[in-house]
Amino acid sequence: MIVKRWISEWRPDDPGFWEEGGRKVARRNLIFSIFAEHLGFTLWTVWSIVAVQLGAYRFSTDQLFWIVALPNLIGSALRIPYTFAPARFGGRNFTVVSALLLLVPAGLLAVAVSDPGTPYWVFLVIAATAGLGGGNFASSMANITYFYPQAKQGSALGLNAAGGNVGVSSVQLVMPLIIGGFGLAAAGLFWIPFILAAAVGAYFFMDNLTSAKASPKDQLKIAGRAQTWIMSVLYIGTFGSFIGYSTAFPLLIKSQFPERASLVTLAFLGPLLGSLVRPVGGWLSDRLGGARVTLVNFAAMAGAAALVWQGLAQHAFVLFFCAYMLLVATTGVGNGSTYRMIPAIFRARATVGIAPGTPAYEAATAVGRRDSSAAIGIISAIGAFGGFFINRGFGSSIAATGGAGAALAAFATFYVVCAVVTWACYLRTVGPVPSLAAARV
Repeated sequence: MIVKRWISEWRPDDPGFWEEGGRKVARRNLIFSIFAEHLGFTLWTVWSIVAVQLGAYRFSTDQLFWIVALPNLIGSALRIPYTFAPARFGGRNFTVVSALLLLVPAGLLAVAVSDPGTPYWVFLVIAATAGLGGGNFASSMANITYFYPQAKQGSALGLNAAGGNVGVSSVQLVMPLIIGGFGLAAAGLFWIPFILAAAVGAYFFMDNLTSAKASPKDQLKIAGRAQTWIMSVLYIGTFGSFIGYSTAFPLLIKSQFPERASLVTLAFLGPLLGSLVRPVGGWLSDRLGGARVTLVNFAAMAGAAALVWQGLAQHAFVLFFCAYMLLVATTGVGNGSTYRMIPAIFRARATVGIAPGTPAYEAATAVGRRDSSAAIGIISAIGAFGGFFINRGFGSSIAATGGAGAALAAFATFYVVCAVVTWACYLRTVGPVPSLAAARV
């Protein structure tokens, strides 16, 4: 039974409270949140490497892309209930539970690859359970946003997310070595001790906040806000692209450059770079405004996708690899900038017309924080579906045309649309419907 440890007084926007101990508590919760979330990402994306090693099962490239895509689909759907769980059960409590649930995909993966007669549909079902790791991101982000003051939201959420995102890179770096030394079953068994350590760490070192308590019914009201859905579309373009490109990278190298199949071991560099630059996106947004950074970044993403397309068309591996690295890096910057936008948007909406420094303003700020926490989960859930679409886009394009060019053209077009939406909703200063430009989103 989980022993509840609740903090009843939490005022991160009060400088005195923050300096006298709030910062230390927030940092401690952030560290253990990152550890658990990192493992969630490793289990969520472990099939991106395992699928490359399934040659003995003679699955087609499109079938392998389905195996890689399904965890993204299930993980995206699970992010919605995971969003509401910290406010219902406590951030610390749910981190323990969500970490322990990772034992399911880890154990089942070992079972699936241990039997050479395992049918394709069983692989699909077991790969789908890896989606449990995808849900961890939503609960972790929704929880951590309560611990930090508004001025540090971009950096704190960026670090939390980057610590999780880098799990995609670590699994692609470590798993080929583990599989080569101990066999495919080790791809699941290897993570079990770390999962147990994350659950124990969260149990002893994390906290629950009474100020974060809210009913799912109250939180679901945020789904009726237009801003929730606008940001969900933008997050499909940033995080959905990050998880999609990261998990597709090994299979894309193997299928499009079979003569360079040994270089699949370098695939980890893409998600590593995308993860490391994510805090940079948050840092830049804290100083320049998230919307400005997001707009420029979407333009860069469209250009990078076009370069990847050229690399494939010319069958030039160096161009393809470098352009792909640039593309994944821009998704990381966009992840940081869009996540910086979310709390700023809902704070601006909650405090409009209220004088700063008044009790009413403080109450409105608290409402904005609760709204942004709920919105973060929904936005991260919808956005993560992009990972499914990208893998299926590559799989369908390769099955239909023999190459990934059609998929990349569609992705680049979508980024141009996202850039236009960002400008129209958050940067435009004239027009019949005002944007949020004045709020410095």
